[in-house]
Amino acid sequence: MDISHFRREYLQGGLNKSDLASDPVNQFATWFDQARKTTIADPTAMVLATVDKDSRPSQRTVLLKYFDEDGFVFFTNYGSRKADEIASNDRVSLLFVWLELDRQVMINGYAEKISAKDSARYFISRPRDSQVAAWVSSQSHGLSSRQALMQKFAEMKKKFGEGKIPLPTFWGGYRVVPSEIEFWQGRENRLHDRFMYKMTENGTWSIERLAP
Repeated sequence: MDISHFRREYLQGGLNKSDLASDPVNQFATWFDQARKTTIADPTAMVLATVDKDSRPSQRTVLLKYFDEDGFVFFTNYGSRKADEIASNDRVSLLFVWLELDRQVMINGYAEKISAKDSARYFISRPRDSQVAAWVSSQSHGLSSRQALMQKFAEMKKKFGEGKIPLPTFWGGYRVVPSEIEFWQGRENRLHDRFMYKMTENGTWSIERLAP
């Protein structure tokens, strides 16, 4: 199928170096705040890319749950494919795509587990059924049927009853500690604005404009 005729111009605006914060996390906070005020269905959605021990890449969409100067945090099953790949190679990449604003943010760095205490703090904030679901799913592993999954979900709900649901030992958060963050703003004629922040040896951030 030839779909080469699908195209549009990116006319939302430009990006100058003088517009940027000196710290990329502050710049991300500005862009994220703008994204969440639009009609974007889920501005927290980000593509997480990992590489396995044989250098084969894989990607999936996860949700950003919080961020600060230490990094960007998401949660998952520690027995999942992504977790297995992080265990063998902690270098990862994140990609936010906010098409309504003609923007992308790309974050490269390494992933590390957060503390069980911090994972528990988030876990108890989840809806109760989502807490149960964390216990039910052997994420990324084979499943005989949807019916089997839902039966296990019903059994686990009955087991916990109305009591407190504990944090599974196999579930928690990862923090992506950035070494590079690129901000991409679409422009007309495909002459996009791109700025790359890189962590320097002295612990400060450099900013470089990249060719589109």
